[in-house]
Amino acid sequence: MITFPRLLLAAALTLGSAQLAFAETRITYKSAKTTSSYYQMAVEISQAVKQGTANNYIVTVEESQGSVQNVMESAVRSGNYVFTTPPVLVRLAQQGKAMFKDRATPKFQEIRALFPIPSLTMHFVVSDKSGINEFSQMQGKKILLGKGSFGAREGEKYLKLFGLEGKVTLAEVELSNAVPALKNSQIDGFVTAGSYPAPNVIEAAAGTGVKVLSLTDEQIKLSKRTKLVIPAGTYAGQDSDITTTSLPVVAYTTTAMDDETAYTLTKSYWSQKQTMGDSSPWWKGVSSEMLANIDGKIHPGAIRYYREAGAQLDAHHQ
Repeated sequence: MITFPRLLLAAALTLGSAQLAFAETRITYKSAKTTSSYYQMAVEISQAVKQGTANNYIVTVEESQGSVQNVMESAVRSGNYVFTTPPVLVRLAQQGKAMFKDRATPKFQEIRALFPIPSLTMHFVVSDKSGINEFSQMQGKKILLGKGSFGAREGEKYLKLFGLEGKVTLAEVELSNAVPALKNSQIDGFVTAGSYPAPNVIEAAAGTGVKVLSLTDEQIKLSKRTKLVIPAGTYAGQDSDITTTSLPVVAYTTTAMDDETAYTLTKSYWSQKQTMGDSSPWWKGVSSEMLANIDGKIHPGAIRYYREAGAQLDAHHQ
């Protein structure tokens, strides 16, 4: 026979479980292809948020085919939808330009930034024996750009901008084979874009003498990209800072996310960033100074955290 006290205990346990389930906040994080470093970053953020909120926030990572898809889905997703994309794409979406020209929607005006993540950083990697010490010296050399990637498109653009179009031999090799091709002197250098320190650059620097080229301020201005400095010592044999360009990447949500969730998510991200950096060095390149790369509005919940942390915000962020 079940006694009255036991019934009360069972009811209390049921109520307690229901309250715990109710307290749990679920977030969808739309990232990148599973083979991308940005998908790995998303998984690391998911684990960090779970730890930083004592399991009260559960972040589910979804694969994406790219940043444009992420932005497009923001118009139809409800609730706690988080996605990553370069700020420039959000600006184009809100202005109804370029790839969003025929797909504009007022919903894009509801996009709000949360926090920056590692930028896509341009690396122009050359072997020591190539004799290349600056961009202009790539003339007459064999360089691997790869195909279809952001790095390949940027590399091709820079060759045109800096007067090297048609003056560099482009290697017909996949970027995945760049390191062995460099070691075997099949190429003089390769171009790659990714968060730094980039795994393929680490591999190249560890296995053979390489140099990552710096760009001048004038070249960076011509590129119309964001200046980024890779600190000395990031790669083996790198004795000085590398000045290059980058494409900032930011985690966004929409006004459908409530202020408390945005605040807690943002706070958890920054509080766990050092721990994430201990296992994945690319997090060490992220700082609150990168908030300046956000040219749109930041979610009010995230703004609350940044004010508490004393971070520098611009007028257009609010």
